Amino acid sequence: MKLVLTCLLLACNLASFSQTKRTYTKTRKPAATGFPASFIGHWKGTLEWYPAGAKEPRRVVMHVRIYPYRDSAGMYTWNMVYGDESKDNRPYFLKAVDTEQGHWVIDEMNGIKVDQYWTGAKLCSAYTTQQVTIANNYWIENGDLVAEFISYNTKPIAKTGKGTEDIPYVYSYEIRSYQKAVLKKM
Repeated sequence: MKLVLTCLLLACNLASFSQTKRTYTKTRKPAATGFPASFIGHWKGTLEWYPAGAKEPRRVVMHVRIYPYRDSAGMYTWNMVYGDESKDNRPYFLKAVDTEQGHWVIDEMNGIKVDQYWTGAKLCSAYTTQQVTIANNYWIENGDLVAEFISYNTKPIAKTGKGTEDIPYVYSYEIRSYQKAVLKKM
């Protein structure tokens, strides 16, 4: 009888898990020193933005606020502010998708959800919008939160190689900009 109940519960869980692409139920409590626990807090610093060809960066004050969201397991605020808070305030949420696999999503709460992956002690992502791909990384280094963004055109500027198994085609892309911020905990 116990075996039948266990199999029934397992089947129900698998069926509910596989019905939608995204589910936020496959989580476990994060370790106190791991991600996202080490990211929690109010972080502030200067973002340096290097558009392609720029000799000097553009600089803007950047804040990131990450806190557990109420009593929602696996959900955190992910509030990004660039410059003046009244002009560029981005109140997003970080949600666990599958913490066992390091899969998270930043939900912009407007229909846009950007998948993130905890890998190599960094929160990493790559996404494309309006013909530009952006790769971002966040990590803790010497007690600071480091944020890095690289943007590039989605259309290759060069195709080299021979297209064979030994020498495959390699595509190169124009880098549009590089951004980096080292944020101190407030």
